[in-house]
Amino acid sequence: MRKTIPLRDRIIVALDVDLPEKARELVTSCESHAGFFKIGLQLFMADWFNTLDWIIDRGHQVMLDLKFFDIPETVKLAVEQVNNRGVSLATIHGNDAIIEAAMLARGDVKLLAVTVLTSFGERDMRAMGMTATIEDLVYYRARAALELGCDGIVSSGLEVERLRNGLGEKLIIVTPGIRPGANLVNTGDDQKRIVTAGKAIASGADHVVVGRPITRNSDPIKIIEQMQEDIELSLTDY
Repeated sequence: MRKTIPLRDRIIVALDVDLPEKARELVTSCESHAGFFKIGLQLFMADWFNTLDWIIDRGHQVMLDLKFFDIPETVKLAVEQVNNRGVSLATIHGNDAIIEAAMLARGDVKLLAVTVLTSFGERDMRAMGMTATIEDLVYYRARAALELGCDGIVSSGLEVERLRNGLGEKLIIVTPGIRPGANLVNTGDDQKRIVTAGKAIASGADHVVVGRPITRNSDPIKIIEQMQEDIELSLTDY
């Protein structure tokens, strides 16, 4: 059974900006149509928990995307700092020892294991001497994360259908690398494995993370509405 998630929470707007003032301006520009926002490493280093608390106080959800990756004890202590702050989702790297440590410290926050970054392509796999496909690697890491008790994973939309079919509905799947339009063309940015919002949700993703297409557009609401329409159509067809 597909999860019932409000349309305004399907899109997580990525606040990948350098100043808290810019982030807050983006939130106020988008919050009539979007209720979920992502804070990454850049903004968090600029403002610590201040903008995060401000967003939550406005009644919105936050994905804290710091991708914790360190010795297990340090990750455990870091997760403890996120508990009880109202954060909905937080990311860790999909390493078994890191996941196990993070799970020991998990409180009210749901933890997502990052499988393979969407900036990573098949050529990168070959350059590292890896013979598996990205899809196989993502599936292996996602299955391991689920078995270790992780709440969900982060993966590109290209792997979602296999993950959902193979691992069931319990797993939260969040998909970055989202671009608008039917004809997806990589315009030279750092995202290599990209899909549309509708394709990701139709394949089984719970949420899509969207940054530049929204935040660098002069009319962010227009882009959000277009993507929400795309998502609605995909759910109707499901």
